[in-house]
Amino acid sequence: MRKTLSLDLGLALLRAALGIVFIAHGGQKFFVIGHEALSGFFSAIVPFPEINAWIVPAVELGGGIALLAGAATRIAGALLAFTMLVAMVTVHLANGFFMQNNGYEFVLTLLLANVALALTGAGAFSVDRLIASRRTPAGPAEAFRQAA
Repeated sequence: MRKTLSLDLGLALLRAALGIVFIAHGGQKFFVIGHEALSGFFSAIVPFPEINAWIVPAVELGGGIALLAGAATRIAGALLAFTMLVAMVTVHLANGFFMQNNGYEFVLTLLLANVALALTGAGAFSVDRLIASRRTPAGPAEAFRQAA
């Protein structure tokens, strides 16, 4: 029981950290940088920059919110991991490993953390678990009790 509780707490903390980072980055792209500037930046590195300038911030902001809530965690984790893979290959890889040179250190960390969530799911303290528990005859209270 203790092992499951610590695993679920660890997943919740991981989701919270990633969620906050992606909410900040997606919000920055939407509300500070803006579509036109982001599209201009993307024009040199990805196809369909106009479309991707909407998709990337939406995935980051929406995925961050989903991770924070633990809703559609596997899907959000996979989409965010793919976004980080593209960012790593198109922008950061050529700059080496370290962040101080705009390298791929941070992006790789975000990529692998999202892959971990895509593989494991959200854990007990999540909207995903509440939805799953409503599908079982035991109900939400029993699902949380079993997770503890």
